[in-house]
Amino acid sequence: MNEFLTGNEWWWRLARTVAQGVLGVVVANLDLIVGTIAIAPEWRAFVVALVMAALSPLMAEIGMHVDKEGGDLE
Repeated sequence: MNEFLTGNEWWWRLARTVAQGVLGVVVANLDLIVGTIAIAPEWRAFVVALVMAALSPLMAEIGMHVDKEGGDLE
């Protein structure tokens, strides 16, 4: 987990980008997945932008609190 969150090699950066993209797609289609809420397209783009803007700093913060050897949160 530590390598995924803090690794600077190209494959770790790619893995983080793919994970963030998948989460963005899930958030964008949450109304279709759940099936009970209808979100207007304008709001859908806004919600996805908010999630993506918060996701990278959140992953960085989690990476700072991961134990270097065991991979557990402090």
